[in-house]
Amino acid sequence: MDLDPDLAALRPLGGFFPLRTLRHTAGGAGPRRLPTLADGCAEGTSDTPGDPVTARVATVADRLRIAEPRVAASLAQQGLAARLWSVALGCAVLYGRVPDLDPRLLRWDVRAPVPDELWLTEVRPLPGDAATLTATVLHGHLEPLTAALRARYGVAPGLLWGNAGSALAATARELSRWARARGRTDVAARTRGLTGELFAHPLLSATGTRTGTAFRRRSCCLYYRVPGGGLCGDCCFTRPPRSTPASSPASSPRSSPGAASG
Repeated sequence: MDLDPDLAALRPLGGFFPLRTLRHTAGGAGPRRLPTLADGCAEGTSDTPGDPVTARVATVADRLRIAEPRVAASLAQQGLAARLWSVALGCAVLYGRVPDLDPRLLRWDVRAPVPDELWLTEVRPLPGDAATLTATVLHGHLEPLTAALRARYGVAPGLLWGNAGSALAATARELSRWARARGRTDVAARTRGLTGELFAHPLLSATGTRTGTAFRRRSCCLYYRVPGGGLCGDCCFTRPPRSTPASSPASSPRSSPGAASG
């Protein structure tokens, strides 16, 4: 099935899946001129106030009352990873095609909530295979974002790739649940096959253990350090580590027991 101009098949999935398009959001007037996802990721050390990555991390910190920039950076990245995986994998299993998510085609309102923070200026269909998903999401977005967050906030790559694996597993789980509820065995099978291929990639293969649709990551996103936060369902920890004051980052616990991932 060809991609439609509004990517309408994503909307019934809800949550992180819908992606607005120029046709759907602008009414022919054109989108607001907002930063692309390439802005702020091209140079890992750029942290000017107008940079979208810095602004997004600040927005997450403000909304969740996070005092530690490293924690806000982790959660901001995990949210974006979930959005990108949801759009790409959702389209791949429903349409058999994926939209080109080149950073120059995506607009990012860093102050807006999910799923209103992203829209696509042009729908260009690409093959819906694992190689395309890898190039589009992993290499096109998450690698440069990981480099930027590591340089600016000191977030360890193992933690960020753990976030990416967790987001992919959650996306696959939601798609599988949706497919089972509607008797769409074809969607469930495509989800299972593509997810398996994606997790075979070296950047994701060591992020956790998969059992069916369940996932247990080997790192921690640091959500337990958010006021009122706790452990996520796929966390490597079974109980929250004892938190240290935000003023003592050097003594912060690692995000993965026995591994330098956070």
